[in-house]
Amino acid sequence: MANPWFETVAIAQERAKKRVPKSVYGALIAGAEAGVTASDNVSAFDCIGFRPVTAGQGAERQMDVTIMGQSASMPVMISPTGVQAVHPDGEVAVGRAAANRGIPMGLSSFGSKPIEQVTEVNSQIMFQLYWAGDRDSMLARMERARAAGAVGLILTLDWSFSHGRDWGSPHIPQSFKPREILPHAPEVLARPGYCWSWIKSRQIPRLRVPNFVTGDDAPPLFFEAYGTWMGTPPPSWDDVAWLRSQWDGPFMVKGVVRVDEARRAVDAGADAISVSNHGGNNVDSAPAPIRVLPEIADAVGNDIRVLMDGGIRRGSDVVKALALGADAVLIGRAYLWGLAANGQAGVENVLDILRGGIDATMRGIGVDKVTDLSPDDVIVPDGFSPPPLR
Repeated sequence: MANPWFETVAIAQERAKKRVPKSVYGALIAGAEAGVTASDNVSAFDCIGFRPVTAGQGAERQMDVTIMGQSASMPVMISPTGVQAVHPDGEVAVGRAAANRGIPMGLSSFGSKPIEQVTEVNSQIMFQLYWAGDRDSMLARMERARAAGAVGLILTLDWSFSHGRDWGSPHIPQSFKPREILPHAPEVLARPGYCWSWIKSRQIPRLRVPNFVTGDDAPPLFFEAYGTWMGTPPPSWDDVAWLRSQWDGPFMVKGVVRVDEARRAVDAGADAISVSNHGGNNVDSAPAPIRVLPEIADAVGNDIRVLMDGGIRRGSDVVKALALGADAVLIGRAYLWGLAANGQAGVENVLDILRGGIDATMRGIGVDKVTDLSPDDVIVPDGFSPPPLR
């Protein structure tokens, strides 16, 4: 690749598709069933317009905010995503990139790198926890995160189980036994750059989830941990309140798409919520987060920090989300494509694209501070949001 730099997230996605094996790229695309929600997460932003100004803009734009007690150079946070076998450095590369660009990072329980390695390169790590296993095991994972230096906790609840995708689910090996690996050999060998990156690192893609255990236990395979989650009854809001009471730092509930549940998160003691549908991997045909964001922000925005996760592909998307009530956004696929395309530098490239887009959009609409963005700065068509709950 003559020039590893890319100018848009769309180009990062194209390069990721060309660089990683087909099944790995399929895991990055994801989405549930027909992909209605995954598509709407992105396309909904296209329905929102701006009101540009011609003159009188300030010379500089102020973008820094505080996210769950952590300073951020712009209203963007890395969303926790699962096993990142798209690059040998995985979450460590993402952690370095986020630290270099001055933003916090969420680290998944299903991540491929131990939390201790990630907090070593980034002091603004929020550990993401699934309601999986018994209370003692969840507390043990939480305490390990605390000891490693995690500064916040994210409880992810926006994930059910999709039994199929219309375009076919990628096959993920359950182990590195020959019978599991050999079927993938042709697609892997067809991506020499991907192969060479792993050969240089003297590693093989890890299928284990080291943050799912404590002590000296061997990290389980992805599907073993996944089975634990599937076998655990979903939590009640009383369970959420209990978990919150066990953590003395900032606490986020991720996966809120209804006003009534946003209020329940406030009552449970959460400091923040993420309006999210797990990137379209939860219930298909659910609305895009940006569509339900205004109602939720109006209802609880004075009581809790409201973040939005889903469909962010450019800086103007961030501005639209903030104008409709978000305090900040989380990004997932966008940085994964950057990681797949060019490692740590690719993630930094994506973050620079978003920052530049935020700056250019704010200049174009004559807003100097992200905290001054309001619904008056955007044009939202009738029927954009679903009717309010009764």
